[in-house]
Amino acid sequence: MTTSPSFDASESLRTSLNQLLDQLPQNKHGELIQLALTTLVRMTEDEIDRLDWKILNASLQDMERAFKVLYPYRHVRKISIFGSARIPSGSPEYQMAADFARRVTDLGFMVITGAGPGIMQAGNEGAGRAKSIGLGIQLPFEQGSNPFIEGDPKLIPFKYFFTRKLFFLRESDALALFPGGFGTLDEAFECLTLCQTGKSLPIPLVLIDRPGGDYWHDWLEYVQKQLLKRGLVSVDDFSLFTITDRLDEACDIITRFYSAFHSCRYVGNRLVMRLNIEISDKAVDYLNHHFSDILVKGQIEKSHALPQEAQDISIGKSRLLLHFNQRDLGRLYQMINEINRLGIEPSEDMPHPERK
Repeated sequence: MTTSPSFDASESLRTSLNQLLDQLPQNKHGELIQLALTTLVRMTEDEIDRLDWKILNASLQDMERAFKVLYPYRHVRKISIFGSARIPSGSPEYQMAADFARRVTDLGFMVITGAGPGIMQAGNEGAGRAKSIGLGIQLPFEQGSNPFIEGDPKLIPFKYFFTRKLFFLRESDALALFPGGFGTLDEAFECLTLCQTGKSLPIPLVLIDRPGGDYWHDWLEYVQKQLLKRGLVSVDDFSLFTITDRLDEACDIITRFYSAFHSCRYVGNRLVMRLNIEISDKAVDYLNHHFSDILVKGQIEKSHALPQEAQDISIGKSRLLLHFNQRDLGRLYQMINEINRLGIEPSEDMPHPERK
């Protein structure tokens, strides 16, 4: 008597689930895995359509592929390059994107693109295959990945734009946007929204145009006229990004962002800012004087690594702790710029910007 393939699959799944449940108490992420399984079980108790389950399954498969491919590169800083798929290879914008990718990889960064033609191809071409990551999207009218990333194990195909965007922002330590169409503007506003609302931790965002170009300046004019004048955004929100037509300035903005500032995270209700330097008491007094408006209570304080940062204790040389209001992100960016300005001049033993 033979068993059906569906029966074999069910038995295999049952065995795998039993093994997983037995191992949960010893698994360092066991509590989170249990929460995910509990959510899935709860969903089976509700009336959910077949299409809903297909969306859930495809989303999880998108994330599974991305987590596996990107995990080995989690400690390398990366820059995402966005721009039009329709820009030809002979254009100034294409050459600038390729040159920009080449320069930032020389600084030690990896480059992430959408793996398509145009600006995306320029990014992969400039970075080279070894330093390139591609987050592709399955579209019925596109011809596939560009030749500089096609077939590379670091090329990840996504079914959904929203899961793809998640990894663009999750993996990026800087964002560079070149001229593009609806997709590029969607990505620009998405990035700005996540930075403005604190859903993305602070990272530099650079809008790059060809020398003398007016693409981003026209965009800025619209934002100032229709958003700022109507009170729909704050003047401090303009600290979230920089417009430039010079590659040396674009690279300098990114590297300078990580000169004294390293990264930040929340521990409880306090924002912990990790620094590559030992900041002086005088500098902390200056920050308290100029940025008290972004605090819910108390003052900005110096600290060493907190016990809750056990996995990250080696990151940075000192900490700043603050009860940030989680609203004035533009002001927080201004504070990071001041920390970098107040910091010690870069020395030989200062960490390279690509080391997370």
